Amino acid sequence: MFDRPDSNAAFDDLSDKEAVVLVHLNFNDPDYDESQMEFKELVGSTGANIAALVEGKRHRPDPKYFAGSGKVDEVAEFVHASHAALVIFNHELSPSQERNLEYKLKCRVLGRTGLILDIFARRARSHEGKLQVELAQLQHLSTRLIRGWTHLERQKGGIGMRGPGETQLETDRRLLGQRIKTLKKKLDKVRSQREQGRRSRQRGGVPVVSLVGYTNMGKSTLFNKVTSAEVYADDRLFATLDPTLRRVKLHDTEMLILADTVGFIRDLPHDLVESFSSTLEETRDAALLLHVVDCASGDREELIHHVNDVLKQIEAHELPQLIIYNKIDNVDGMKPRIERNADGNIHRIWLSAKSGEGLELLRQALQEYFPQQDQSDYLN
Repeated sequence: MFDRPDSNAAFDDLSDKEAVVLVHLNFNDPDYDESQMEFKELVGSTGANIAALVEGKRHRPDPKYFAGSGKVDEVAEFVHASHAALVIFNHELSPSQERNLEYKLKCRVLGRTGLILDIFARRARSHEGKLQVELAQLQHLSTRLIRGWTHLERQKGGIGMRGPGETQLETDRRLLGQRIKTLKKKLDKVRSQREQGRRSRQRGGVPVVSLVGYTNMGKSTLFNKVTSAEVYADDRLFATLDPTLRRVKLHDTEMLILADTVGFIRDLPHDLVESFSSTLEETRDAALLLHVVDCASGDREELIHHVNDVLKQIEAHELPQLIIYNKIDNVDGMKPRIERNADGNIHRIWLSAKSGEGLELLRQALQEYFPQQDQSDYLN
C-alpha cells in the first residue's frame, strides 16, 4: 500500500528535474488551451521535469478517480515508464479522489490548489508572507487528514494512557487546529499593525496607489522603475509575494504611496485569498489601482477579466483603475502613448517597464489624477 509522506510540500522529496506526470482534462472549457499553457508554466516554475502530459475529454468528473479508470491506467503507464514520483492534476481533487489515485498510481498525487500552495511556499520571503502561506497550507491540509494516511491510524497506548488511547489521526487534527489558531492570532496582530499604518497615511492625506494584475505581467519591474526600489523581480509566475510600499514624489510637496502586491491567477484558491487578506487589504483600501497587463499577450482581455474576478472577491472591484499596457518593447513598432475615455480622463497607458519607455506618461497620469494640494504639514 502506498504510504503518503507527512509533508505537504509536494516537491520537498524531489531532486532537481525529477520527472512528474501532468493531467489536464477538458470539460468543454473555452479557456482550455490557455489554462494548459499556464499549468505547464506553474509546474515549470518548481524546477520539476515534465515527463508527460495526459489529456482527455469528459462531461463530468468521475466520483472515484476524477478521471475515468481507463485514463488513470494511461497515467499509470507514464508513471511507470518515467519512474515519476508525482502526478499533478490541473483540477481540484477531493480528498477521497486524491487518496484513491495515490493507491492506484503508487505515487504522490497533487491537485491544482496544492501545486499553487507549494509555489507560494517557495516564494514567500518575509515573516508575514511565510505565516500567510503556512496558514493556507494547513487549512488545505486539514481536509486531507483522512484514513488514507496510514501512518496516522496507529493508536497511542502504554503507561499513563487509559483505554485504547488517542489515535495519531486525532492527535494530528488537534495539533493542526492549535497551529491554525496560533497563525491566525499572529496574522491578526500583523493586520492590526497594517491598519495603524493605513490610518497614519490617511491622517497625513497621502493617497495609496496599488499595482494589481495577473502574475508575471511586470508589476515588480514597474514598481522598481517608478520608486527606484530593489524589489525582487523575475520572469516567472509568483516571483513576488510579499507586499512592498514606497513613497513616490509627484510634485514639489505632494507624495503618494505605491504598493506592490501578489499577482493573481485563474481560479486562485480560496484558502490563499483568505490567508492573504491582510496583504490584499492594501489593494482594497487604495485610492487608485494600476492594473498592469502584458500588451503582447494574445489573451490579455481574458486575463483582465480574471483579475477583476479576484478584485471582486476582495471587494476592490469598484475602485478606479488605470490600465497599464506593459511590455510594448515585445511588440514591433509599438510606441508609448496615453488613451483617454469619453470624459477626457486618462484610461490606458502603453509603456515598457523594462526599457523605461512611457514612464513619464505614467507620472503625467498620476499627477493629473492627484492634482497638487497643500501638504506642507506632511513630513518627507
